[in-house]
Amino acid sequence: MTEIKFCGLSTSDSVDAAIGAGARWLGFVFYPPSPRHLTPERAAGLIARVPPRIGRVAVLVDADDAAIDAVIDAGIDTLQLHGRETPDRIAGLKSRTGKAVWRAVGVKTRADIRLAVQGAGPADRLLLDAKAPSDSAIPGGNGVAFDWRLLQGMAMPLPWGLGGGLNAANVGAALAAVRPAFVDVSSGIEDRPGVKSLLKITEFAAAVRRP
Repeated sequence: MTEIKFCGLSTSDSVDAAIGAGARWLGFVFYPPSPRHLTPERAAGLIARVPPRIGRVAVLVDADDAAIDAVIDAGIDTLQLHGRETPDRIAGLKSRTGKAVWRAVGVKTRADIRLAVQGAGPADRLLLDAKAPSDSAIPGGNGVAFDWRLLQGMAMPLPWGLGGGLNAANVGAALAAVRPAFVDVSSGIEDRPGVKSLLKITEFAAAVRRP
């Protein structure tokens, strides 16, 4: 069964809906340019609602050690890196924090995918997102998809997830084309940027699990 990460949650209602929909991970964004940005203090209250069986993922972009320590103190157990973090940085964070580290990379071509795999280094998981538009201030959550067929026949040395423009209407086609370990959704469960739809959360989960 493909697992689900609901990302960019910022209210107790959306957290509860994602838990009820069977999420494996919940993502919380710590990046001020994003409409989904949270402070560690605000995130802590949301994370406290999450049962231990569900992972709590911090979405970060070139964050320094102090910022990372603050989100860990808020209850995060996984670090998802969306910036220019190197394999050495990933290894250092894993060693220093003891937390799982995921590498998220925007891709558009097969060459991008190969570079993403090489750059993941010691990461525990790789998230393949759509490359952000040139005028976007944020690396993910842009509602843009890439051609999933580019992944067909490519060997992945670590568990990987699919993101980028997924929603209840297209995730079935994505899963028919490729078999990721998990799918990641943010803008596809929103009524507008940063505002989650409880109905769309439920519909997305149902679409993932549809035979």
